Parts: sequence; C-alpha cells; structure tokens
Amino acid sequence: MLIGVPREIKNHEYRVGLTPAGARELISNGHDVIVESDCGAAIGFDNAQYTRAGARIIETPQEIFAQAEMIIKVKEPQPDECRMLRKGQVLFTYLHLAADPDQTRLLVESGATCIAYETVTDVRGALPLLAPMSEVAGRMSIQEGAHYLVKAEGGSGVLLGGVPGVAPGKVLIIGGGVVGTNAAKMAVGLGADVVLLDRSLTRLRELDDIFGNGIKTAYSTVDAINHYSSNADLVIGGVLIPGAAAPKLLTREHIAKMKPGSVVVDVAIDQGGCFETSRPTTHEDPIYVVDGVVHYCVANMPGGYARTSTIALNNATMPFAVALANKGAEQAMLEDKHLLNGLNVYRGKVTYKAVGDALGYEFHDPKATLSR
Repeated sequence: MLIGVPREIKNHEYRVGLTPAGARELISNGHDVIVESDCGAAIGFDNAQYTRAGARIIETPQEIFAQAEMIIKVKEPQPDECRMLRKGQVLFTYLHLAADPDQTRLLVESGATCIAYETVTDVRGALPLLAPMSEVAGRMSIQEGAHYLVKAEGGSGVLLGGVPGVAPGKVLIIGGGVVGTNAAKMAVGLGADVVLLDRSLTRLRELDDIFGNGIKTAYSTVDAINHYSSNADLVIGGVLIPGAAAPKLLTREHIAKMKPGSVVVDVAIDQGGCFETSRPTTHEDPIYVVDGVVHYCVANMPGGYARTSTIALNNATMPFAVALANKGAEQAMLEDKHLLNGLNVYRGKVTYKAVGDALGYEFHDPKATLSR
C-alpha cells in the first residue's frame, strides 16, 4: 500500500502523522511511504531522517493526496484537504465529527473511508488512540492553568502550591478519566488543593487508591459542581463521551459565580467543550475572559508539546496502521472489532451512531456496510 503523510495545516500544529521510525516500520512490512517535504522539520524530524527510513519526499500536499491509498494525519482534515480525498481512499486521523457538521458533510461527499483515532477501542472498552493525547492534554492543563493564574496574565495571582503560611490554590477537576487523572498528578505534584468529580463510583474508588489523601473525590452532581466551582481557582474540564459532543457541565451561571481571575481549562473543546462559555481558541491566541474568568480553550492542546505528542501518538497508532496497510482497510476492520469501532464514514455513509445522532445523518451499521 502507498501511504501518504501531509504536513498539518492547522494554526500552530507542528505534530506529524508518522515519525521516521513509523515510516520505517511500514516500509519494513513491504509498503511505500511518501511524506510532504519538511512535514516534521519543526519538531526535529527532517527530510533526511525520512529518506534514511526509506520514505520518498513529495513537495506538495496535492501530490500526496492524489497518489496515496491511505492518508495518515493528526488533526481533522481542513476543508481543502477534505476536497482532495477520493472514493476508496483511507483517511486515518483524529476526526471529532459530532461537533463539526461541515467536515462531516465534506467527508461524506468525498466517498473516502474515514477512520477516527478517537473512537478506536480496546478490549477494556478504553480509547487507546485518544489516551496518549489525553495524557499530554491532562498534564498540560495544570501547567497552562497555573500560568494564567499569574496576575500579569489576567489571573488572580494565586500560586497553586502556596508557600508556608499561605494556603495552596484550589483545583477542581471534572472527570476522572485519562485527562482528569493526569491533571490530578500534576496538580498534586505542585501541592495544590485538589477536588476531582466523577459519576462513576468505581472510578472514584480507583482514584482514591491511586492518590490516597492527596486529593479529595466527590460524586459529580449539579450541586457538587456549583459548590466546588464557586471556590476554585482553577477548573479543568476533562469529560468525554466517545464520538459524541461533550455535555455542558459548567454553565454560564457557574462561571458568573466564580472568583474574579480564576481560570478554566476546557480540555474537551475538540468535542465541543464541556463549559457553556467555551469556544475554540488557538496556541497563538489561547485565552479570553468571560465574567472575569480566564478561559483557556485551545482546540489542539497537545500540539503545544508537538514532539512528545507525535512520538506518543505514533506508538499507539502504529499497530493499527500496519494492520490497515497489510490487510487492506476493509479486511483489517472486519477482523478487528476495535478498529471497526473507529470507522466513522464509509463511502458516503455515516457509520458511527453518535455522529449520526448528533448531526442528523442516517446511521449505517459498520460491519454490515463493509460486508456488502
């Protein structure tokens, strides 16, 4: 199979779909890899490294899309990229379609086979291709939140770790999954006063075992969110419903009751955000203020640590990319129900129920659709 890797074109997006090591892995399996010139140069993966791995350097994205049988990316394709896709071509990347009707329409019109990293599953029901970026974003959320608590950045001037004689800052983490757990690790490491909310008692027990008395856990209710958010210096939103739009758990009323200069970080913004006042921002212009509360809602947070994120993502995607290339997309998905769960759009049909429900498309069972 001929695999193509274009350069990412979203604002301040320096990650790349395939590292030189990943290219070598696919080539060692008998496949050909073409990469857009300098697609990884910003994070230390120059053309020479790809060439040594056996890949061919291509000058333009148009050539990549025209030639490749499978496109491997990081971020969801932009409109111009969607229009370059063709029937039967495989797209393997993050999609987040439930919150993006325009992209969904363009992918349906393309006729391509579109497999979303974020809905591929594993035997535990977890999301193995979302987890690496959730780990990065969760850890970043505390760093960014602490940064924007600095008075000169518009924050309240509260140091999360406090000092002897001064209480630490209060951090509220909504969601105890991968994002929330990694945010908690960083917040505890800084010495903050951490409360974590989740709706799974099983998960709260697991977190209690992990952190002991390093954090406080509470069952997530409207009252709990209202109480803890009004006292928080920093709120992290890390709630995910696989493939669907995130629920709005922190309302405009909650924001209005928060302390002036407090900070909210919405890690779920790629899925539409879990705060009512959230709207996507960029690394170039990451924050805005609503009712005196600083909002950090960067839509591609892990892109800020692009080298770490790229290597972590490639570690997770590589077994699936190899399977898709070795067996062909249809056969690989029919043999692996977890990879099949990643199929969101296939030859003009929406094959992921949460996307169909969110955007009003007819849902087509993916296995039945592939088997026809």
